[in-house]
Amino acid sequence: MTSTEDKPAEQFGVLTDQAIERSRRRLGIPNPQRNPPHNYQVTWDGVRHFAFGYGDDNPLYCDPDYAAQTRWGSLIAPPTFLYTMGEDAAPKPDAETKALLKGDPFAGLGSYQAVMEFEWWQPLRLGDRSRVLQTQVGVQPKRSSFGGRTAHVTQDYLYTNGSGEMHAVRRGTWINAERHTSNKRAKEKLEQTPYTPAQLAEIDAAYAAETRRGAEPRYWEDMAVGEVLQPKVKGPLTTTDVVVWHLGWGMQLTPPGAFKIAANIRRKAPGLYPANGLNIPDTVQRLHWEPARAQELGLPNSYDYGGMRETWLCHLLTDWVGDDGWLWKLRCEHRKFNYIGDTTWVRGTVVDKRQVDGRNEIHLEVRCENQRGEITTPGTAVVLLPTRDHAVELPAPPAPDLDGMVAHELARFSVSG
Repeated sequence: MTSTEDKPAEQFGVLTDQAIERSRRRLGIPNPQRNPPHNYQVTWDGVRHFAFGYGDDNPLYCDPDYAAQTRWGSLIAPPTFLYTMGEDAAPKPDAETKALLKGDPFAGLGSYQAVMEFEWWQPLRLGDRSRVLQTQVGVQPKRSSFGGRTAHVTQDYLYTNGSGEMHAVRRGTWINAERHTSNKRAKEKLEQTPYTPAQLAEIDAAYAAETRRGAEPRYWEDMAVGEVLQPKVKGPLTTTDVVVWHLGWGMQLTPPGAFKIAANIRRKAPGLYPANGLNIPDTVQRLHWEPARAQELGLPNSYDYGGMRETWLCHLLTDWVGDDGWLWKLRCEHRKFNYIGDTTWVRGTVVDKRQVDGRNEIHLEVRCENQRGEITTPGTAVVLLPTRDHAVELPAPPAPDLDGMVAHELARFSVSG
């Protein structure tokens, strides 16, 4: 047996070859979920609260009577509602697996969400439950644009619907970088001034002008490359918006519950509750609504979540395709912070149209752009539209079950990496 002294040491806060190798040993290993889902079942209230949390009153999501008359036959959930769902599908780990998954190989490094990708194959319908399997599918060492070494870690979240069919994949990539290296980047300067009445009037006019395709089909034949989607506006972002978002989205990182429930969790994971200015332990997530905490971490103000902007992009696309279309794929990169007080314009343009294996595809470039003209989240999307002769056929997943999807994703990443 190799002695402890003979083993290459992992250093806290330092990106080592040993840490990368330990991360690679986790590829394809199911990772049990730490927290229960915010929603165990798709309910009218749960879906409505989620949709209202990002400013969407689409009756397909909010009115069961209306939704029952659509091609879906019942109320369905918005695409990113999957964030709130998913009972753990990971098998109970044995001792070897527990040891393999224990601790973070990149502990002490800065971790930044860089990319989020989705594919949806079936909707979540009223009454559905869902299972989720999380597994790491990739880790790649890279050099960053600011000169340091990084490790790009890709995690899959694979979801099934109430019938056990594959619903979707959420595929996220996080960049792990040494903090002293990432601190070499020029600090982002933020100048925020009060909105003028004219600026607020422009935003209100954009809200008033929003339309939804709804029950009127948008046909593939009518689409032209270069078509610009009607933009949506989100903002100016307030702390209240973040609170209302959490009502529908849940907490995600910090386990749910307050007071005694939170105290019980804090005893087990004190690192999730750093003290505030009054020395009161409070969630690490408060940097999203407490400017003082954000500033302690070197940021000029509190900011939104990547999941919010992903959902805003979905809102743009689902309103555009209408009840009979289908959002199949979305990929986006979070490149800049969206601070409290910022206004986001959500935009899209048709860049291609294809007919592939019976699918009538429209390819789009999408983006979130702030009032300073900075693109905070660029992305791409593929939607499926009906033709005048054929309704949309839902796309088939690459594999019919969770095990098959894990194998597919590992092979996919191996080829792409």
